Amino acid sequence: MSSTSPSSGSPRYQQPELQTQVATLPPPQPTYIFRGHSAQIHGVHFLRQNSRLLTGDADGWVVLWNLSTKRAVAVWRAHDGAILGLGDWAEDKIITHGRDASLKVWQLRTQDEATFSTVLPVDDPVTHRQNPWLLHSLSVNTLNFCSFSSCKQQRSELTPIDEVDDLPEPLVIAVPGTKDSQVDVFQLPSERRMSTVPEVKSKKAGMVMAIRILYTNDLLAITGYESGHAAIHAHSLSDNTWQLLYLCNAHTQPILSLDASPDLKCFLTSSADAVIGKHPLVESPKTQSGERSADGPLKAVNTGHAGQQSLRVRNDGKIYATAGWDGRVRVYSTKTMKELAVLKWHKEGIYGVAFANIDAPPHTAASAPVEDDVTVASTTQSLTHAAGSVSQRRDAKARTTHWLAAGSKDGKVSLWDIY
Repeated sequence: MSSTSPSSGSPRYQQPELQTQVATLPPPQPTYIFRGHSAQIHGVHFLRQNSRLLTGDADGWVVLWNLSTKRAVAVWRAHDGAILGLGDWAEDKIITHGRDASLKVWQLRTQDEATFSTVLPVDDPVTHRQNPWLLHSLSVNTLNFCSFSSCKQQRSELTPIDEVDDLPEPLVIAVPGTKDSQVDVFQLPSERRMSTVPEVKSKKAGMVMAIRILYTNDLLAITGYESGHAAIHAHSLSDNTWQLLYLCNAHTQPILSLDASPDLKCFLTSSADAVIGKHPLVESPKTQSGERSADGPLKAVNTGHAGQQSLRVRNDGKIYATAGWDGRVRVYSTKTMKELAVLKWHKEGIYGVAFANIDAPPHTAASAPVEDDVTVASTTQSLTHAAGSVSQRRDAKARTTHWLAAGSKDGKVSLWDIY
């Protein structure tokens, strides 16, 4: 048997070069586009175990959508001015906050939806529609564009005047105060003003731009200001006063939005500048005065994208999303604050984002990695297939999906299913 040596002059066999081809995923596309408004969208909110989506626009119109059928089930003009914020209270109450200096609570039960108009504002922006039953109306300061915040009131803070036997969930409502740098705190259903969060006296903070009220051990008010400062005040029940626990300036421009992580360990702020700040959710002051202005945030990231109007953390704590003036929704990891996805569909600025809340299993809590959603996905799949009819499967899918909704200046609302 003969062989050819390298020195014999015969060409050597060369292994062909292997080129690795990396498959690029197509950019994410929205699952659905809601086209019911003729004015820019200022508020989006999921409610009733994600079976409904509430949207509000700059003309004061509100549309309640069935997420299973993607059809409107109730349309009415809630305010004479632009919608600033939307919320819900228990299963049958809807909260709207408008620039007409009012905050309203409406009763709209699921079984009553068939009695309301479904003619969309884009089809008829003039004709009056039947309103839901108005339960409460508060006169509030709306000189700026700051929306309200609410949380269930702890029973330990109820006074005899607040006790209502047939109402299981008394509510605390925080709105911008009559003075620009203050916050008024009300109680519902009494409509009583509980207290006022004072201005930050040591700094020229300017107007309150964003509010989040919540309970840890105490009632806390997280506020973002025109100056770029973020603050935490704690309520003292014994003397009905507020103590400043935290004060930090991570921004060079006004804060536009803020939200707290579900584990109540931190909160995030976005601004007219390109920075997103992560702050500790402190419950006790570091110094006797309570001020921590010399401290920085836990982390501040320059995203390179100015004007992130709305910021929301998903209820599993893994990710948060921002609404951009450039028409993009950006999704970030809460832990690393790295950008994970850019959702591009709208041609004009986005003013509001919201996540659907679903009950995650214990092992999918905030500490789990973003990519570990296999269990949630399989749970969703089994629930969906377990249902009998097409409508039941559709409803199960709507209720068990971590939807992300974005409302834009173009009057449209995009619905996304990511992560």
